[in-house]
Amino acid sequence: MVSLATGATHARADSNLVVNPGFETGSLSPWTCTGGTGSVTSTPAHTGTHALAGAASSTDDAQCTQTVAVQPNSAYTLSAYVEGNYVYLGATNYSSTWTPGASSWQQLSTSFTTGAGVTSVQIYLHGWYAQGTYYADDVSLVGPGGTAQVPPAPTGLAVTGTTSSSVSLSWGASSGATGYNVYRGGTKVGSATGTSYTD
Repeated sequence: MVSLATGATHARADSNLVVNPGFETGSLSPWTCTGGTGSVTSTPAHTGTHALAGAASSTDDAQCTQTVAVQPNSAYTLSAYVEGNYVYLGATNYSSTWTPGASSWQQLSTSFTTGAGVTSVQIYLHGWYAQGTYYADDVSLVGPGGTAQVPPAPTGLAVTGTTSSSVSLSWGASSGATGYNVYRGGTKVGSATGTSYTD
């Protein structure tokens, strides 16, 4: 008996889900900030050599956001080190926390649980209007990471040719699959990136 399986992986682990959490790449990406108010600075930095600087003005609170993949019905802890006046940390539609003033690095932390069907959350940092520049570093969102959708099993497996020493197979493509593993009697005998294989 020959069977097929897609070459996708399924993983789940508790770790820091934030990309570029300490701004050590020297750029904001994938963070986005309103009105060009965010930048990466080298002074001050909580750890490493870079941090976020959000220049709040009288018309803009310098909000910087990142969308993170999460799991439904799962618990998360969001934290960051901040410096400045009226600095806020939170997750949109969930919880938030803030400090009225931090003259040196202060850790903010808040926790929340996602709802059913939720696969992403937007985390944010911002200052307050006319309160000057705030700084943030070492942003962390800890909890189970988003799981990539596993492609469905291929369909239409058929024998397209045989010889005395080989058999050729074909099957229908599986949406989202990057490869296929071929099994005989429960033992993997080969793999393919396309929709055919000769053993």
